[in-house]
Amino acid sequence: MKLSTLGYSIRQGFKNIQRNKLFSLASIATIAACVFLLGLFYSIIVNFQHMVDEASDTVCVTVFFDEGTTDDQIKDIGNLIGKRIEVSKMIYTSADEAWANFQKEYFGDNPDLAQGFKDDNPLANSSNYQVYLNDISMQGALVSYLDTIDGVRQVNHSEVTASTLTDFSKLVGYISAAVIVILLLVSIFLISNTITIGITVRKEEIKIMKLIGATDFFVRSPFMIEGIIIGLLGAIIPLIALYFIYSSVVSYVMSQFQTITSAFSFLPVNEVFSVMVPLALFIGAGIGFIGSRITLKKHLNV
Repeated sequence: MKLSTLGYSIRQGFKNIQRNKLFSLASIATIAACVFLLGLFYSIIVNFQHMVDEASDTVCVTVFFDEGTTDDQIKDIGNLIGKRIEVSKMIYTSADEAWANFQKEYFGDNPDLAQGFKDDNPLANSSNYQVYLNDISMQGALVSYLDTIDGVRQVNHSEVTASTLTDFSKLVGYISAAVIVILLLVSIFLISNTITIGITVRKEEIKIMKLIGATDFFVRSPFMIEGIIIGLLGAIIPLIALYFIYSSVVSYVMSQFQTITSAFSFLPVNEVFSVMVPLALFIGAGIGFIGSRITLKKHLNV
């Protein structure tokens, strides 16, 4: 495309928006609402996923060994577990370390209470691996494998925690996807109506342009540009609003609800918007492009 043609298409695109202010504003507002909700759901989802990941980091599968298992055998078991794709890290706790931790936790203020055991370790068979997963949804497969390893006496895990985190994450994703699809369809419909009116208003002008030799692309491009401009404007406005809302909400929650922030952390605003901004602009421009293409194909026979 020549620069002169591009400049003409952009100018005509803005003129078309001015000619149909009411429908253009309605289209921009709808896309803005769509992108706003998209950004809102995205912020919730990525923060929820971040919190799930943090919670998953604290959930582990604990592997105990048969009585009499040697250190070399325990090491071999650890090597087998470490090769599994589900495993992110493992922490080994010996029987002596388990007993020392127990004393510190339960006899911290009264260490003399532990003296009655002297050299007799009541947790002599409590050596274990604490196995942390890459994905909490993989817990079932890992536990099934661990139960088949020779020398493994017991595998402690929380099936309820794993299934709850996984199911809730899926539910949020499904609801968000459904809402976003509906809003996208409404936005495309409104842009289609806006472009249709623009074609109707300029019908005589388009005929004259065709009679003097204007190409199909030259006639269509202003309407394509119009749809893209509407889409971009509809994306930029909610992005600005979301940036300040997200920053304010996170700052308020962190300052007023320290109990929550001590358990969970929010993603920094720049990390969230480094993905949200290009995504929203792409979706906005995409909605405008698709809406205009559908309308041109249906109503503009050139």
